[in-house]
Amino acid sequence: MDRLEAMSILVAVVDAGSLSAASRQLAIPLATVSRKVGELEAHLKTRLLHRTTRQLSLTEAGESYVASCRRILEEVGEVERAATGEYAAPKGYLVVTAPVVFGRLHVVPVMAAFLAHFPEIDARLVLIDRNVHLLEEHVDVAVRIGQLPDSTLVATRVGDTRLIVCASPAYLTAHGTPGAPAELANHACVSFDGLTSPRAWTFSAGKSEQTVQIHSRLVTSTAESAIDAATLGTGLTRVLSYQIVDALREGRLQLVLEKFELAPLPIHLVHAGQAPLPLKLRAFLDFMSPRLKARISAT
Repeated sequence: MDRLEAMSILVAVVDAGSLSAASRQLAIPLATVSRKVGELEAHLKTRLLHRTTRQLSLTEAGESYVASCRRILEEVGEVERAATGEYAAPKGYLVVTAPVVFGRLHVVPVMAAFLAHFPEIDARLVLIDRNVHLLEEHVDVAVRIGQLPDSTLVATRVGDTRLIVCASPAYLTAHGTPGAPAELANHACVSFDGLTSPRAWTFSAGKSEQTVQIHSRLVTSTAESAIDAATLGTGLTRVLSYQIVDALREGRLQLVLEKFELAPLPIHLVHAGQAPLPLKLRAFLDFMSPRLKARISAT
């Protein structure tokens, strides 16, 4: 079995949506397409496709395997073009992940410009407020906010963001403005689950840190809902500074306890650092990095 040929046929089947459609696009007999896919499944000892008379879909193993096939085929193509000295425009499929609000505010506009500039690249943008495992989840690039643990990942710093406390003017008028972290004991809070603890917040106290207990009247799963609740006067909330730029400018929220803020959190683009770096990834990093830096510095 020519494994690269079989991988190419499998990817074509998935992209076309059926064996017969792939057969027509590749101009090879339907029986050959079916046999090549069957040989791959026999070699791997697992089913890659769910087949019915009306539709075709990938199994869980198939999802992972096809994602790997795309990368292998792209890398083989790049190596061959490099060996022959052929100029190649960046092409292929790119998977990028970022936190939800940061992605919507900053990554989506730059991604749209990137795709317009590189017409042979397609992309998937996964906006999620957790750190995904790049290799296990087949992600090419991730935006990470916060200190990075020691790892083999390659990181490019593109800016910083602050962890801030804010509330609506109406709430502060009704309940007073806290002048020190200890005064939070007398206030209602809205916590964004995953960013900070719903029971305690930590602040800067000179050269050390101070942790104070809080009362979370509401715990939400997204920053946007925490900000919305704070805007409606539910309580004080703690989010990242880029998330409330519009609310501050429009006067819907006000900052409090600014002199007790922790050190700013770094923002990085991270990738696995494979060598040679795929052309599509190099193009993305070169395009995205300076534009993200400019956007973040302007907020």
